[in-house]
Amino acid sequence: MQYLTRHLLAPLVILLLTLGAGQVQAESIGDEMYRKMVEEGAVYDDPELQAYVTRIGRSLVTSAKRDPDDFTFTVIDSPDINAFATPGGYVYMNRGLLAYLDNEAELAGVLSHEIAHITANHSTERQTAGIANKVLATTVYILTGSGDLADASTMYGTELVSGYGRDQELEADGLGSKYMFKAGYDPEALLEVIGVLKDQEMFQRVKAKETGKKVGSYHGLYATHPRNDKRLQTVIRAANELQSDEYLESPEVPGEFQRHLNGLVWGASLQGQRPENRFYHNKLKFTFAHPDGWTVNTAAQQIIASAPDGSASVTISIRRRDPAQSPQALMESLASGTLAGGKALAQAGLKGYTATSSSAGISKRLAVIDYRYTYLFEGAARDFAANDADLLAIVESFRPMHPKEGKASEPRYVQYIQVPRGATMASLASSSRIPNAEAQLRLINGFYPRGEPRVGDWIKIIK
Repeated sequence: MQYLTRHLLAPLVILLLTLGAGQVQAESIGDEMYRKMVEEGAVYDDPELQAYVTRIGRSLVTSAKRDPDDFTFTVIDSPDINAFATPGGYVYMNRGLLAYLDNEAELAGVLSHEIAHITANHSTERQTAGIANKVLATTVYILTGSGDLADASTMYGTELVSGYGRDQELEADGLGSKYMFKAGYDPEALLEVIGVLKDQEMFQRVKAKETGKKVGSYHGLYATHPRNDKRLQTVIRAANELQSDEYLESPEVPGEFQRHLNGLVWGASLQGQRPENRFYHNKLKFTFAHPDGWTVNTAAQQIIASAPDGSASVTISIRRRDPAQSPQALMESLASGTLAGGKALAQAGLKGYTATSSSAGISKRLAVIDYRYTYLFEGAARDFAANDADLLAIVESFRPMHPKEGKASEPRYVQYIQVPRGATMASLASSSRIPNAEAQLRLINGFYPRGEPRVGDWIKIIK
């Protein structure tokens, strides 16, 4: 793992130099992060939804007696169930979280909580180096185009943006509840959001038990406290004790939330697998072939192609390209152990280099290929000698996508339907071509782990 670990840390060095390391003000780091978000294409392409979220956010900022022009609200094109705030007045909402919300009040609950982190100066109180790490992680995340849902199961913290302490989370909930009340929203909607996150946590734990994968943990208050936590309820419900003349009539327009969510992209929209055993990354415009039966999964910092029995895998990581360093020189500087069988790669006119490494009796297939960025390959197998040909074939199949190939992706979308007579969550899920379809439909509709909708109810499905 040294090969992978070292190159992932390299962008941090670059970023810290760019931002001025620990001497840079937190607000400047927030500005830089937003700039990178926009430059790397992380913003979700739906102007109407962006305007809708911004309008709600600005109304909450106004209720907090702050200047709305000092805040920027952005929907991120990410399937992760997360929202976060950074210094400088930047509030981010992942589209992945939006799919799990039921109404505008819950959306306001998420935004108000994040606004409160800013108004209470929670971010600026934290170490600058820690914030810089978040900027790095987010930038790497954007470059890879996707994240791992299991490792990002809550808006209160992920590897992408770590959470706050318990007291800060409670303060944010208390302030956010007041902002909601003054803006015309029921503060109890924030408790419903927490219920959504807790259901997601339950689902991830069930999935982790089935797969043996460690579940992503909650940071802050919600790591150990149930949704009926008394201190939390007291803090949120205190908003209802505000003077009645401070309360506005609910600003929600019937059906508006549903209209904006109808057609929301579900899952990883940027890449996909095709029947011909080839993986396509539409954002970074590359593709590679893999053996029959292999699967390709994207994580926050890596793309991993794996054999069905886990006997072999190829991990692809990304870093910014250094034109002054050749692929061979980069590999030699990063690899541990002895390199052998090195050869240049030139498929599709790309520059690259591959070799095998041996350290402590373990052999691996390594490769470096330059294409816009630099891609680092690490192939491993229980029986390396028997599988190296397949590992090398994956490396040598890496190439740019053809323009027509980019149009072949088939993203899924959130759609609202009225429940027909005789339908159940199981029958509705049978037509959804997504993993854990029934569980996911239950989660996005508030029926997890059990329960059934009524005939005529509006519910969300994935098509």
